[in-house]
Amino acid sequence: MLPLTLSRLWTISRNVFNEILRERVLYVTALFALSFAVAILILGQVSAGTQDKISLDVGMGGISLFGLMIAAFVGGGLLNKEVEKRTILVMLAKPISRAEFIIGKHLGLSAVLLVLVALMTLILFILMSLNQFAYPAGPLIVTSLYIVLQLSLLTAAALLFGSFTSSLIATLLTVALYFMGHFSQNLVRLGQKIESEGVRQLLQLLYLIFPDLSRLDFKNTAVYGILPSPLELGVNAFYGVIYTVALLAIATLIFSRRNF
Repeated sequence: MLPLTLSRLWTISRNVFNEILRERVLYVTALFALSFAVAILILGQVSAGTQDKISLDVGMGGISLFGLMIAAFVGGGLLNKEVEKRTILVMLAKPISRAEFIIGKHLGLSAVLLVLVALMTLILFILMSLNQFAYPAGPLIVTSLYIVLQLSLLTAAALLFGSFTSSLIATLLTVALYFMGHFSQNLVRLGQKIESEGVRQLLQLLYLIFPDLSRLDFKNTAVYGILPSPLELGVNAFYGVIYTVALLAIATLIFSRRNF
C-alpha cells in the first residue's frame, strides 16, 4: 500500500476543487442572496421589533441548508461519477493509493464548502448592514467555521455512503444523517424517560453511532452574541475532526475492497 504524500493529496484535492467550481456551484451564493433578501422583506411585515434576530436565524439556517445541499448532492456522487465514467481506472493506475483518492476528494469538496460558507456569511453581513440591523460578527464567524466543520463531516459521510451504494441513495442517506445528527441528543433524553433497560441501551447505542451535530451548531445562541467556552469549543471541534477521520477511514476500507 502506498504511503500518503502531501503532494499527491494536494493534486487530487486541487483537481476536485477546480472541477466542482467549473460546475458553477458558486451560483448557490446568488440563490442564497436572493432568498435571504426576500426573507428580510417578508419578515419585516410580520416580526416588528425582532426582525434583526429572526433574520439572523433565517440567514444562518440558510447557510447551513445550502451547504448541506452541496455536501450531500456533490459528495454523494463524487466516487460513483468516477466509476461510471471509468476514469477511476486511470486514477488508480497511477501511483495513488485509494486512501489518498478518498482523502483528496474530501479535502477538495471541503475547500469548496469553506469558500461557499465564507461567501454566504459575507452576503449575510452585507444585507444585514444595508438594512441597518445589528449583528454580532465575531460569534457568527465562529459559528460559520463550525458549519464548515459540520459540512466536512457530512462530506465524509457522503463519501462513505457513495463507496458502497448509488449516488442517489448516498445523497438521501447523507441528508437523513444530517437530521438524525441534529436530533441525536433527543434520543438520550427520550431514553431517560423510558423504563425498559433494553430500549434505553438501544437509544444510547444509536446516539453513539449517529454524530451529535448539535455539538457543532451554535446558530441559536450566536445570534445573541453567545458562544460556548473556549474549552467546549475546542472539545467539540476535536469531536468533529475525530468523527470525520473515522468516517474517512471506513470509506477507505470499503472502497479498497471494491474491484473495478
